[in-house]
Amino acid sequence: MKVELENVKPMDIEKRSFEIITQELGDKALIPGTELIVKRCIHTSADFDYADNLCFSPDAVEKAMEAIKNGACIVTDTQMAKSGINKRALARYGGEVYCFMSDEDVAQSAKKNGTTRATASMDKAASLGKKLIFAIGNAPTALVRLYELIENGKLDPELIIGVPVGFVNVVQSKELIMKADVPYIVAKGRKGGSNIAACIVNALLYMIDNRRD
Repeated sequence: MKVELENVKPMDIEKRSFEIITQELGDKALIPGTELIVKRCIHTSADFDYADNLCFSPDAVEKAMEAIKNGACIVTDTQMAKSGINKRALARYGGEVYCFMSDEDVAQSAKKNGTTRATASMDKAASLGKKLIFAIGNAPTALVRLYELIENGKLDPELIIGVPVGFVNVVQSKELIMKADVPYIVAKGRKGGSNIAACIVNALLYMIDNRRD
């Protein structure tokens, strides 16, 4: 059996991938202004379910892009998500990417209070006093703590990207964020991951300026 390969130049692979995604989506209606984010999630995962399970609060994309242009920083719950975000593109607008999961003070706080490190990380982020976008791809406890901080008036994030993957309290934590009075991009259900969190941030960056350096 002969295997037929597409003859695609390296620089054109991403473009060809998006052509395939667009073809396979067919007549699927996506919310105007969210198309690139949805397609990037599909591109990252090869999972077309994201065309149905990504939920956006009203004007979330526009508000997030404006926040980035005004210097908002990104807080993630994994080093993997941090490493996947285009930090040079974010730095053009004065933003940085933070992940506190490995910090010694976070470990000590989690141990003292009997919480996860992700919970303690959100407390540390809330004390930064900066405009923040949260990109959560792993820990539902991070989303639960963000909801608590918002409800208690201790945090007012520019955006929450809520895409943790898994089984325990994953669905419930996402539903909490969708109830909070903040802009959000949430992947309903169990699917998500650090790679999805990072790709949503990058999609927002590329929608502002398609430079990849």
